[in-house]
Amino acid sequence: MNNAGATPRGDFLAFDDADWQAGFDLKFFGAVRLCRAAWPQLVASQGAIVNIAGIGGRTGSAEFTIGGSVNAALLNLTKSLADRGVREGVRVNAVNPSAIATERTQVRIDRLAQERGISSDEAAAALARELRVARFGTPDEIATVVAFLCSPGAAYMQGAIVDVDGGQTRTL
Repeated sequence: MNNAGATPRGDFLAFDDADWQAGFDLKFFGAVRLCRAAWPQLVASQGAIVNIAGIGGRTGSAEFTIGGSVNAALLNLTKSLADRGVREGVRVNAVNPSAIATERTQVRIDRLAQERGISSDEAAAALARELRVARFGTPDEIATVVAFLCSPGAAYMQGAIVDVDGGQTRTL
């Protein structure tokens, strides 16, 4: 599983080239390097790769320009490696989490509470409404999907991109 971290939120004018490079280095090139290093062993073991991208790769947003761009690149890499994996026996899929109850989400909630002068619970409920989800997902829910994608039950899944987002992504 590739899960390198998170890129900063913000409009593209707020970032310089170094910020963009750091975002791609962290998540995209980290996945490229890990997949390349592991590929021979994955071929030998008929293994599986699960890239953790994010829904920003499917749905562009002015407030998530670096992350969305990096995630889109990672989704394309997933499809490309899945194509190669068909020939060499390596399953390659991706998971797109959305609003997951992590420290990063809590920082957003706390910032929203401070900006609006409301409690953390009220801010969490407001953010969930703004994201159009009933609740935040949990890390365990992401882990369950990853475990499934690595299991024999997902043996026929190749190049799949699974949105684990509480219905937030409304693309086809």
